[in-house]
Amino acid sequence: MSENGAVLDKADLKARRIGVLMGGLSREREISLKSGAGCRAALEALGYDTVGIDVSREAADQLKGEGVEVAFLALHGRFGEDGVMQGLLELMGIPYTGSRVLSSALCMNKVRTKQIAAWHGIPTPAFVVAARGADSGDAAAEAERRLKFPVMVKPCEEGSSLGVIKVDDPASLKEAFETTCRDYADALAEEFVAGEEITVGLLESAASVEALPVLQLKPRAAFYDFHAKYHEGMTEFIVPARLPEEVAARARQLAVQAFRALGCRGFSRVDFIMGPGGAPQLTEINTIPGMTGTSDLPAAAAAAGISYEELVEKMLGTALLP
Repeated sequence: MSENGAVLDKADLKARRIGVLMGGLSREREISLKSGAGCRAALEALGYDTVGIDVSREAADQLKGEGVEVAFLALHGRFGEDGVMQGLLELMGIPYTGSRVLSSALCMNKVRTKQIAAWHGIPTPAFVVAARGADSGDAAAEAERRLKFPVMVKPCEEGSSLGVIKVDDPASLKEAFETTCRDYADALAEEFVAGEEITVGLLESAASVEALPVLQLKPRAAFYDFHAKYHEGMTEFIVPARLPEEVAARARQLAVQAFRALGCRGFSRVDFIMGPGGAPQLTEINTIPGMTGTSDLPAAAAAAGISYEELVEKMLGTALLP
């Protein structure tokens, strides 16, 4: 919907000024710049009028100054993927791609994502939370009581596997909590599941939510960390995943279920770890997935016969969804 309340259609988008929002203020800034550059180049090749905006704290002035009429969000992490930018765009009456304010905020928070998933019967690894300012020793003791080791300690609100630490024994957990809370705020300790890592990309149209082929990740590192995600040759993509068809179908079903449970819109990427017996367990939902040359979503789309340019155009079209 435009600022004056008129409903846009797909033909209108070619006549509108598309602002590709990238960069921003998060720790994922450099990845966002790469995602944004790729998406803008694709839109330009398709004949759209675009402007790239490296988002600052003067974002409202930037949007007004460039005459942005529709926002394509390629912002990863805080102040872009967490509902903050979505709220600003709502206030300014600018249509935008992807999920709205509430679902963006919920999916950015791994704890809230897991709590809602569990409430909806979606399996997720057991976890304990250590809040910044709380006694990390108490949180470590609770984790020792409730979780099996090793565990993965993660920031509650960061993407791209930033700050993830594998902790092999309870003696090291208190320090890991303190480090994560100091550097990132609240921390999450999640049981380590020694299974295959898979991800399911989702694309929403006016009629349905399409689950792309399941993508299986084979990182050279111990797990799919920041380095493995964004450095060429550090992770092998297997798509379609080498899974029994019923397991792959279950993963796609759970991904769509999670998308709807969290109120997502447009597109997302849902990550799972394969638990005992080949049961997918949800680890997180990314509402603005990476769109670089080593990113998962473009690879899954390609396996479904969707080119990078076609994928970006489909993502742009989600700005028209209610």
